[in-house]
Amino acid sequence: MEEKDEKERMIIGGEEDDECIIKEQEIIPTFEDEKEESCVRAEQEKETGSEVENLRKELELYPSVPGLQMNFVGGADLFGYVGIEAVLDQMRMKTMKAGFEFNIMVVGQSGLGKSTLVNTLFKSKISRKSCTPNYEEKICKTVKLHAVSHVIEEKGVKMKLTVVDTPGFGDQINNENCWEPIVKYINEQYEKFLREELNVNRKRRIPDSRVHCCIYFLPATGHRLRPIDVEFMKRLGKMVSIVPVIAKADTLTVEERQEFKEQIRKDLDANGICVYPQEEFDEDPDERLLNHRIRESIPFAVVGTDQEHQVNGNKVLGRKTKWGIIEVENVAHCEFANLRDLLIRSHLQDLKDVTHNILYENYRVRRLNESNITFSELELSSWPTENGTDKSQL
Repeated sequence: MEEKDEKERMIIGGEEDDECIIKEQEIIPTFEDEKEESCVRAEQEKETGSEVENLRKELELYPSVPGLQMNFVGGADLFGYVGIEAVLDQMRMKTMKAGFEFNIMVVGQSGLGKSTLVNTLFKSKISRKSCTPNYEEKICKTVKLHAVSHVIEEKGVKMKLTVVDTPGFGDQINNENCWEPIVKYINEQYEKFLREELNVNRKRRIPDSRVHCCIYFLPATGHRLRPIDVEFMKRLGKMVSIVPVIAKADTLTVEERQEFKEQIRKDLDANGICVYPQEEFDEDPDERLLNHRIRESIPFAVVGTDQEHQVNGNKVLGRKTKWGIIEVENVAHCEFANLRDLLIRSHLQDLKDVTHNILYENYRVRRLNESNITFSELELSSWPTENGTDKSQL
């Protein structure tokens, strides 16, 4: 009996030892697991290091402030969740409440479809012709600009859209200096914004009536730029962002369209005309790559319409002809979708930034230099006070 009990204890003890071995194997990671974890950890550290390095390079662009110490704290160095990313939600909510402002100007001869294209872009009747009851086209002796404003709302986002039309441009026998009213209008909007900025008690949010984009319509001649086209874009290229388009591109064959686009790009380069997006304004490699593809497509060959037709059981915007329906939003038929993406979906904010930070800034500097304004009084009045006493009076 004692021998039998001893054998049973040995068997039980062996099973326990086996269980201990199994548990130890479950707890202790293998070499392959350690290798995999180290690789993942190295990747994470590499990504974090690259992010910090990018932030370091970005901050190096800012001018250094004397006596200011700059430290870099990456995401891996934080002890817990801070909530910095919530700033994006705050900005989004604040912007949605305030809304956007976007001002667009259309320039071209009568009959090129300016009003129709604007209506097609925003899928609304927002052009001057559409808003004026019993509108009749009249031949203007001079270029007189008309501005129409609308508030467009989509998914809770409001945008105040102002469309500036230029009837009479290029319609006369003598078109000498026909661009002067347009230049005057653009400068007036810059001047209005500048005066609001220089007010002592200025508004919390200055109304923005500056032209953010100018769509210039080229007739589908199939040859090259006309002298009036060259002169207009050369004069306004440094004042406003110009996006040239070939109007009613369905009147050209695919081969004629491509040859016309290449010839226009050659004429733009030969005359030193700047059109949007300018290469010198590209800020990073991704933006440079995207804008390079856009520059290769300029000018956009577009077709506009506000008529819907049935195509394969679906409603599409298009122009009906004897040979079929030209679908406006089909990239195989025209480049309207590319123009819409540029103006609204990808570069709308960039158009506003270029207008404010570059074009308007150039105008502001020039005007202040012309005025010979001295800011000594402004500097004295801006000194900090101590105990209610102005330091400038001491």
